[in-house]
Amino acid sequence: MHGNAELLEFQERHESNARTYPRNLPLAIRRASGSHVLDMEGKSYIDFLSGAGVLALGHGHPQVLDAIVEQLPLLTHGLDIPTPVKAEFTRRHLEMLPEGMRDRMRMHFCGPTGADAVEAAVKLCKTATGRSEVIAYQGGYHGCTAGAMALTSLVAPKRRIGNLMPGVHFMPYSYCAQCPLKLSSDTCDVNCVAMLESSLEDSHAGFTTPAAVIVELVQGEGGSVPAHPEFVRRLREATRAAGVPLIVDEIQTGAGRTGTWFAFEQYGIEPDVILLSKAVGGGLPVSLMIYDEALDVWEPGSHIGTFRGNQLAFAAGLAVMDVFEKEDVLANVRERSAQAFAALAPLAEELPSVLDVRGKGLMIGVELAGTHEVSAADLAREIQQACFDAGLLIERGGRDDRVLRLLPPLNIAEETFARGLYILATAIRETTDRRLTAASRT
Repeated sequence: MHGNAELLEFQERHESNARTYPRNLPLAIRRASGSHVLDMEGKSYIDFLSGAGVLALGHGHPQVLDAIVEQLPLLTHGLDIPTPVKAEFTRRHLEMLPEGMRDRMRMHFCGPTGADAVEAAVKLCKTATGRSEVIAYQGGYHGCTAGAMALTSLVAPKRRIGNLMPGVHFMPYSYCAQCPLKLSSDTCDVNCVAMLESSLEDSHAGFTTPAAVIVELVQGEGGSVPAHPEFVRRLREATRAAGVPLIVDEIQTGAGRTGTWFAFEQYGIEPDVILLSKAVGGGLPVSLMIYDEALDVWEPGSHIGTFRGNQLAFAAGLAVMDVFEKEDVLANVRERSAQAFAALAPLAEELPSVLDVRGKGLMIGVELAGTHEVSAADLAREIQQACFDAGLLIERGGRDDRVLRLLPPLNIAEETFARGLYILATAIRETTDRRLTAASRT
């Protein structure tokens, strides 16, 4: 059992049918380092997936590995008992907040996944407000546990599952490339946020004042869709005026992915609750909820979890923060982001198959447009396969999986990134040309 095919076959025989990534990226990994992955056959790939955004510094960063090894003999699992590494992890993350927020925010360590943080946040806001209903957004993704799935807009996994968390209502998101209100750009005026504004004031809105509003400021699985700044500003004003806690899901955007430590910094708002996971543990599982102390009404034991004291993740996460500071990783995110848009944005003007190139920092999406001959979903699948064949790992997302998503390591080198972008742009051009040529012959 040493090759790609053998391990993939073994997985298909013995693992859950719910597995996803190997279906579109059919490789088995021997080892990985930095921005590169080596499969069992010795083929190397540039990694624009980064463990779905978990590996902020790529695979096996030496400083992160050293921190894990140093912590390993001291303590690995500490429940919620204080330890030096946990206290330092808490202090450093609170210090990353804008100055006006630091002294009034508290931290809750959740279970190991982002969905656990989502569940905790909804439970906290319901407890603090005494209310039961929650507003979420179309295109949003918050996890696969029962409550998190109820807040996730994707319909497919819900169809055969009843009794999800009740009282969830969805509002339109500022998805400008595919306006949910079907408005043209010259009549927009960010009308999508007006529905929430009016609903929070309307005695006939159909729901009572909610316990919370939860939103991603850049939708990840929804297709790398950044919220319009005016949308976010008015959303914050409306929730504050109505006394409704605003939960900002930074599980994928946090830890520098968008070019600032938190995405909300770029929008000039202060959330009531911030959710973090993925990259904050340096590749190891941990999730956090940072929230306004005014919401801290829980009794002892109101929300617990066995694996909320992962000392190795605290040590690894601190090492990530040290590297960010030492190597100015956030500057690299902004520089590589500009590099990506310079390489990819012209495709939207050049090719009829490219509808939009968007994102923030190194959370970038290329949305494809279908033609009479081929759907956008099929085109995205073919481009992903062409990238894979050429040695580049990318993921698809958004409606019908028609968005090519880029989540490279945040410290990726300029030359490596340029090579990956070249592979992607070439795959888009050649796949489009092949499809158009084939259509002209029929």
